[in-house]
Amino acid sequence: MSAQQSLTPIRFGTDGWRAVIASEFTFSNVERVAQAYADYLAQQAADTSQASEIVDKTKLLVIIGFDRRFLSQQFAERVVEVLAGNNFQVSLFREPVPTPLVSWAVREMKAAGGVVITASHNPPEFNGFKIKAPWGGSASPETTLAVEAFVDSSPARKSEFAKVEMQSEQLAAATESYRAQVASYVDLERLRSAQHRVVVDPMHGSGGRFVESFLQGGTLEVETIRAERDPLFGGVSPEPIDRNLEPLKNRVRETNAILGLATDGDADRVGAVNELGETMTMHEVVPLLLLHLSRQRGMTGGVVRTFSQSVLTKRIAAAHNLKLYETPIGFKYIADLMLREDILLGAEESGGIGVSGHIPERDGILNSLLLLEAVIAAGIPPSVLVKEMHREFGEFYFGRRDLHMEVARGQELVQELAGTTPDSFAGFAVDSVETLDGTKLLFEDESWLLFRQSGTEPALRVYSEATSTAKMNALLDEGEKLAR
Repeated sequence: MSAQQSLTPIRFGTDGWRAVIASEFTFSNVERVAQAYADYLAQQAADTSQASEIVDKTKLLVIIGFDRRFLSQQFAERVVEVLAGNNFQVSLFREPVPTPLVSWAVREMKAAGGVVITASHNPPEFNGFKIKAPWGGSASPETTLAVEAFVDSSPARKSEFAKVEMQSEQLAAATESYRAQVASYVDLERLRSAQHRVVVDPMHGSGGRFVESFLQGGTLEVETIRAERDPLFGGVSPEPIDRNLEPLKNRVRETNAILGLATDGDADRVGAVNELGETMTMHEVVPLLLLHLSRQRGMTGGVVRTFSQSVLTKRIAAAHNLKLYETPIGFKYIADLMLREDILLGAEESGGIGVSGHIPERDGILNSLLLLEAVIAAGIPPSVLVKEMHREFGEFYFGRRDLHMEVARGQELVQELAGTTPDSFAGFAVDSVETLDGTKLLFEDESWLLFRQSGTEPALRVYSEATSTAKMNALLDEGEKLAR
């Protein structure tokens, strides 16, 4: 390892450490992070056992998975070598799998933790290192901070990959139990017998044909596009938002499908396209799922929304007497609440949704099926469902602009705006300001504009939700002008 590489800072963002492949995301840096994680797990085991003797790490299991990005499998194998070199038992999925499957396997196999080599929705040049906790969800901020503190505290110890024994049979069993869990959560018989057509788009990511595999065998027609591996993701980032979903929108219109369903690069996030070929924002999808769970299924519990989620989610929770929680952006905050409280649904604007009765984790596979269930159960197209929701709870429209900006500069801009809040913005009076995660300007009609620097890539995100598309776009235009 060169001196420069040894000084590369390792910082975990909203969900994992991510960096550009061959620049900061190198084999030597992956070794550093894997060794830090091994040291953290050993320390945790020692604290739990409250024993002074050396922990028998050969009894501790770590599950490793990876996505379809450049060199993901090779990076995952290097993580295996380091963990095995630290005397941990290791099980490696031998092909790309959805991140929620890895999380499920961690819990089912009672592992000490897990690692997924993935950069999720980031551009193709990125890769990443996600840590999964024993309960089957994203590692807490406390865990990732502790792992960061262990970086370079000891040199990487490695075993030869070919000599590492794997527990492949247990992984196969965990995969089958995951499929059984998803199948039991939704009414597959009702979905399969529907007289509709559905288009599924995994965006070349590790979701592959998972969603389609649950829906085969009935009258429902299912087509999966972009199912094959492409490390360049067709020239876009594998994030299921409007600008990246043209193939799905076109195919839904061409085939008169009732719904288009998309998952991101590692299949923990969901996206959707309505029957008109229009992208549905998460400010539509999440409230619709909440209504389906509370009204159609009669389920109860708290509702968690992250700082950039919809006013509609708040209004629906209030109408159904469901306790509302608000957290910073990042599903790890939602997962923490799901572990401590009775949570019906927790969601973030980027398509990460967790639901009661499942692992405390985002699951793009399950939520794709659940959204299809909501549409079919309602008996009306998605666009009509949204209109009915707006009539009952008010009209709100969401938009987001992603501006390339280095992390330090973006953070500086956000802090400056918080310190010098304007009385009005884009011609609208500012009612108040919130700074839970970024700087959010709130207006009298509950419209809002949020500036937030990404914690995982050089992007300043400008979000808005407003009572009309004209107002939403005016706020975004002025926000982008200010940022530039």
